[in-house]
Amino acid sequence: MRHDQVNQDLEASPSVAASGAESASRAGARPLNTADYRALDAAHHLHPFSDMAALNRVGSRIIVKAEGVYLWDSDGNRIIDGMAGLWCVNAGYGRRELADAAYRQLLQLPYYNTFFKTTHPPVIALSALLSELTPAPFNHFFYCSSGSEGNDTALRIVYRYWATQGKPSKKYVISRKNSYHGSTIAGATLGGMSYMHEQMPSKVEHIVHIDQPYYFGEAPASLSPEAFGLERARQLEAKILELGPENVAAFIGEPFQGAGGVIFPPSSYWPEIERICRRYDVLLIADEVIGGFGRTGEWFAHRHFGFEPDLLTLAKGLTSGYVPMGAVALHDRIAAPIIENGEFNHGLTYSGHPVAAAVAVANLELLRDEGIVERVEHDTGPYFQASLRQAFDRHPIVGEVAGAGLVAAVQLAQEPRTRKRFANGSEVAAVCRDFCFNGNLIMRASGDRMLLSPPLVVTHAEIDEIVEKAKRAVDATAQQFGLA
Repeated sequence: MRHDQVNQDLEASPSVAASGAESASRAGARPLNTADYRALDAAHHLHPFSDMAALNRVGSRIIVKAEGVYLWDSDGNRIIDGMAGLWCVNAGYGRRELADAAYRQLLQLPYYNTFFKTTHPPVIALSALLSELTPAPFNHFFYCSSGSEGNDTALRIVYRYWATQGKPSKKYVISRKNSYHGSTIAGATLGGMSYMHEQMPSKVEHIVHIDQPYYFGEAPASLSPEAFGLERARQLEAKILELGPENVAAFIGEPFQGAGGVIFPPSSYWPEIERICRRYDVLLIADEVIGGFGRTGEWFAHRHFGFEPDLLTLAKGLTSGYVPMGAVALHDRIAAPIIENGEFNHGLTYSGHPVAAAVAVANLELLRDEGIVERVEHDTGPYFQASLRQAFDRHPIVGEVAGAGLVAAVQLAQEPRTRKRFANGSEVAAVCRDFCFNGNLIMRASGDRMLLSPPLVVTHAEIDEIVEKAKRAVDATAQQFGLA
């Protein structure tokens, strides 16, 4: 099957087999149907984080259209997107403002680099706007194309900073088990996903991990959440002392762990982490790739937890996923010595890409001017959290609902009251995910936790639909495992 036939049929939506007929007949070709797409996909496409042999046996679901919080597949099914793509479509699908911004910029200046003493208006405008939206100490930004590249860049900034301070021995970066910081070699080394490390014989040196602050799954029954949060935070101090404070450059953490299961640490955790970093002169990096731009009801998730980082890594909600872009925000105390001490030998072809920057500006202005983040904080976020907690109160296989704003996890458990987890928790969650998928809800499974992170423009009625479908899937899962 020729690629130009695929291109002709991409105009068809929501049902390729039906509404694609006219465009295909104009070109004298049979319209592609779901089976055609699946065959081409299986023949040529390697999916991220997938068992391709297993996927190809059942076939991919072909998404052909999106609007608001909804997706349509090639069979005409309407699906509510409870994950905002991959945590990123904050402004919702189909925003003409973002498409128009991209189109205008493509016509005027589709690409130029920011090397060789050059710049361009979109990246200047974006930097100025970010300096207004981020907390006051953040006034300088380095651009890239993804969160993975952002975390790689953060490492380079950390090492360059300590060199300017005459402390080149500060090389160790401490992260957490079950954290996620991207899929490049450096990003995946920073992350604490053991299954990723198993396929990475080459890792970045001087990166070590401590335990995650996962109260439901790992706390002894004798510890309160607050005591457990302090215990896990103080592992950072122990590791710094083990390595020697003169050798430790930074600690990196997601304010809440996203791909690791939407794990919200106890309230005692982040203030203690910040205290330890300041005591031992260790930089604090907040990975805001998921949490940034309104997800918790704050513009940046570290504000929800009440701590002040030295660096922020940003992506996803920066452009609402419409085009790839990432960034690193530097606190003034980090930016100044890097600016004042010669060349910073790091850069990427697409650093500050003009089209991405123009879309980011339009997206951030939309989030700001329509009061979307404030609505998450005061209206839809509290409604979402209350609705989930009410729906799963005393559920036979739900141990907790965790989250804030428009991000949440539903913890599956064999005995919720005693925090006894399923021995085959990931299998149980996979079954639940499939019930969601077959019920036209995108809800992600991570270990034995079911995750939700809908677009920030979601309405009360759409939240009701998400919660109803999630409840139906969890009920079906409990019934399948004989625990209804």
